[in-house]
Amino acid sequence: MSLLLRVRGRFGQRTLLLATAAVPMTGWAFHAAALHKQLAAARRDPLTGLLRRDAYTARARRLLARHGDHTALVMVDADHFKAVNDTMGHAAGDAVLAAFGARLTAWAGPRAAVGRLGGDEFALVLALPAARVKQRLAQLVRILHVPVVLDDGRMVDVAASIGAATPAGVGSCDLTVLQRAADAALYEGKHSGRAHLATTQQLTVPSVNGRRAGRPGTSVWGRAA
Repeated sequence: MSLLLRVRGRFGQRTLLLATAAVPMTGWAFHAAALHKQLAAARRDPLTGLLRRDAYTARARRLLARHGDHTALVMVDADHFKAVNDTMGHAAGDAVLAAFGARLTAWAGPRAAVGRLGGDEFALVLALPAARVKQRLAQLVRILHVPVVLDDGRMVDVAASIGAATPAGVGSCDLTVLQRAADAALYEGKHSGRAHLATTQQLTVPSVNGRRAGRPGTSVWGRAA
């Protein structure tokens, strides 16, 4: 056999072996990609695309550990949401929640932790210098008060109550402490049309399981169903 034929033969066998090995690798890669998509979907709320409670908590804690004092935690409740469901239907209510999810994501940015904690309650943790907190919160109020346009052309007037807390304002970088303070600030400013920024005073508000006492129909993380 000539040298050229021997080289071609060895090259052909090597190519065949690589091609054969690539078949199960390609199958595994496809399986891994599908599994990754399933895991990603399990971490997100299907209606809004926001992080579910556990995924939000994990990401929020990482952000707080990384950025420390240069962070803000924001709690958001959609105002009069039950009235939207009752008068315009649940499809309209779903559209409002989806719109809120998109607006919160756009406002907070891709590196923030943005979660739907339950019902019409949302929470965000983002890197934010203390000097810009009030300006950004005012911007968020304006964004969440823009009417939502439904697929059939109807417009839904929307509003939100917003409470926020910063490590500098409450003296802690702990997620539970920040969330409790922000929730108390939200409750005190309910339906006011303004965002309320927590201080250490909000930490003295009596609570049950981390939520303000006397707030009916709520749990640690959100409204009752």
